[in-house]
Amino acid sequence: MTVNARNRTDADATETADAADATTTVVLDTNALMMPVELDVRVFEELDRLLAARTDLVIPTAVAEELTKLSAGAGAEAVAASVGSDLATDRCRAVDTEATYADDAIVELAERGCDFVVTNDKPLRNRLLERGVRVIGIRGRDKLDITEP
Repeated sequence: MTVNARNRTDADATETADAADATTTVVLDTNALMMPVELDVRVFEELDRLLAARTDLVIPTAVAEELTKLSAGAGAEAVAASVGSDLATDRCRAVDTEATYADDAIVELAERGCDFVVTNDKPLRNRLLERGVRVIGIRGRDKLDITEP
């Protein structure tokens, strides 16, 4: 009887350690990285609040390229893209995809098996939800929330 109790405790400890080691993969869209400037949303703090897990923040290289192109322009969008590019460089891991268009690249990564995608792009959001992907987007003025498929 003591052996069974010990085995159960060891198994519980292993499950707890595995859960602590688990990483949540989050793919960010171009507009998600521009939210801090455009919408005054603290994206990374909001992700910490929502997910309360260790996260692997990922962007497709197509998103990095889109941010670079947008930041070469002028005006508020260029500033937001420049800040987004800096955030992506500092906080995210860039991943190559076969798709070269940013939205298609995000769908490709989602289909490879991510846990969440952060976007405010409604057509992209709908494509992801149709594929069973959980989407994180703006709710209210400056908060993020999860939409289940």
